[in-house]
Amino acid sequence: MTYTTRPSGADAAQRDERPSSTDPAAPPAAGAPGSAGTASSGGAAPQGPARKVRDPFFDNAKYFAILLVVAGHSLANLLNVPMAKGLYLFVYMFHMPLFIVITGYFSRNWTFAGGKARKLITNVGVPYVVFEFAYSLYDWLAGRNHLEISLLNPYYLTWFLCALFMWRLSTPVWQQIRWPLAVATVFALLSYMSDLGGTFDIHRVIGLLPFYVLGLTLKPAHFELLKRPAARPIGAAVLAAGLAGSYLVMNHMSRDWIYWKHPHFALGVGNFAGTLMRLAMFAAAVVLVAAFLSLVPRREHWYTKLGAYTLYAYLLHGFVTRLLNFTGWWGADWMHTPLGVVIVVAGALVVGTFLCSAPVVRTMSWALEPKMTWVFTPLRRPARSR
Repeated sequence: MTYTTRPSGADAAQRDERPSSTDPAAPPAAGAPGSAGTASSGGAAPQGPARKVRDPFFDNAKYFAILLVVAGHSLANLLNVPMAKGLYLFVYMFHMPLFIVITGYFSRNWTFAGGKARKLITNVGVPYVVFEFAYSLYDWLAGRNHLEISLLNPYYLTWFLCALFMWRLSTPVWQQIRWPLAVATVFALLSYMSDLGGTFDIHRVIGLLPFYVLGLTLKPAHFELLKRPAARPIGAAVLAAGLAGSYLVMNHMSRDWIYWKHPHFALGVGNFAGTLMRLAMFAAAVVLVAAFLSLVPRREHWYTKLGAYTLYAYLLHGFVTRLLNFTGWWGADWMHTPLGVVIVVAGALVVGTFLCSAPVVRTMSWALEPKMTWVFTPLRRPARSR
């Protein structure tokens, strides 16, 4: 997931730039035609620059997407229950591609100028380091035999920050290639044909790259198609078919496919069959992402503002799920029943919502959105030769 934090930040499960006030997907900006604050035509004093306004559609999408992530990580501990197993496979087929596509969409104007490189460091790089240390220490204090901290081997949830950092750095390259999505897809397919090792979770970084590049190539008009009333019943039918399909294949498909992190030989297939499977997964994920977005509410609701802080829920909910693992709670018999699955999912939705709330943001902003102006210097430029 985009992973966003504060509305003013650049994204990470998801940080995004604010929609341009000229984007059809964004509500009218203050002072722009159609906005409540537009002056009447008669000698009104000139107004300042239009304030960019967030499109509630995307914040709503990110809020519901982070709930899928938290619920999915909870279901991972109940896979002996068929109900949980099929739902887990269904969620994992598209929840990360969904976040990544939105992240790519809001990275269309990303460059190294205008302080965006600094935000990439403070809003993605620094949280990666902080939570890599935090999760490693947490794991060690909970009973592991030794303390192991490696910034080269992302722990648990932190792989997404590592991937996002590299995807953002590559953005100017994809913006100048004639067929960026095709090139990114070829790179992704080739990456699974050999073992690239575990450094930086590189198989995920390259394997999921096409979804980021897809987001870069999308335009507001594409999302407007999904906002049409006719798209909703189609989207609902597609999601229902996807859920049913997940239950049909759950006992015939290795779950390692949906993690996007294993080369073909590790999955026991050849490169030809593996490539076909990856192409099918790419296509299925894109269709499910579009179907999900077609059902997202268009207007502002009580949860809309929470969508700006989904990175908080993404990085913090892991402490809850790991705690239940360390303490043995996931082994409780009542959880491994259909009713237990429902209760666990409901609890995950509550936890995900709370972790996007204002008290959590105020408490944890030092780690996820640090103010580090003291670290930076004016941009160093090479001296002109005489």
